[in-house]
Amino acid sequence: MAGGGNFMHRVISYVANELIVNGLANSPAFQRFAVRTSKRMEDLSSIAAQKKKEIAEQIKDLSKNIEVGC
Repeated sequence: MAGGGNFMHRVISYVANELIVNGLANSPAFQRFAVRTSKRMEDLSSIAAQKKKEIAEQIKDLSKNIEVGC
């Protein structure tokens, strides 16, 4: 009997998931949100990569200055 309850839970979960996914996929507002979010994440990733490069260069320069000073 417990197996039947598990099966029903899976069916209900599957149907709910399909309704939610299809609803969001066909929603212009959600699509705009997804595009804006994706673009912002790309921008943040680019900024982070640039900052990482700048910090690495600063550390490299600092280590050179320390070596020259000794």
